[in-house]
Amino acid sequence: MGLAPVVLAGCAGLSQGPAPLLNFQPESFNGAAHVRHFAAAPGRSCEAARRALLSQGYVLTATQADQITGRKYFQPTAEHHVQLEFRVVCAPELGDEQAAAVFVSGLKEQYVLRKVKDSASVGVGGIGSLSLPLEGSLDSMVKVASETVTDAALYERFFELVRGYLDRAPRPEPDLEPKPEPEPDTPNLPAARPVQ
Repeated sequence: MGLAPVVLAGCAGLSQGPAPLLNFQPESFNGAAHVRHFAAAPGRSCEAARRALLSQGYVLTATQADQITGRKYFQPTAEHHVQLEFRVVCAPELGDEQAAAVFVSGLKEQYVLRKVKDSASVGVGGIGSLSLPLEGSLDSMVKVASETVTDAALYERFFELVRGYLDRAPRPEPDLEPKPEPEPDTPNLPAARPVQ
């Protein structure tokens, strides 16, 4: 009978529901921190973005002709881990295939080191099994935050680096020579016989 208050006290801590939802809407759709326009085709622009990310130590996790994703890892403290992911999309400008709009978005995820608590079941006569929390020695990284990077200065530095790689890359020379027109297909007819 002496164990009943302990069991009830343990169950009382489980009755808490989920945290209430926040009415949080910071988006205002003003400004253009995430896009820049370059006088280069989308393929060249994305190649410059790829080199910009590689030059800063990013590990590329996805690479396509018009889209790149790179990730970089940080460890500010022994118990704090941060991951920064950049996603770049290069789209042709409307009406001009030789110019590109380069869009970039950064995602920052933060993790902390937490102890994992183990529980052990103890059989008690007349009551059944009782789970008791025991302090475990295992550590686990737990995600505590995930948000889109909104630092306009960070994006500006990225675009400046992309512009630098575009300026150093040789521009493709335009094809000024006229291409010969294909000859029309003529059917193979038998040679005409002379009239006798």
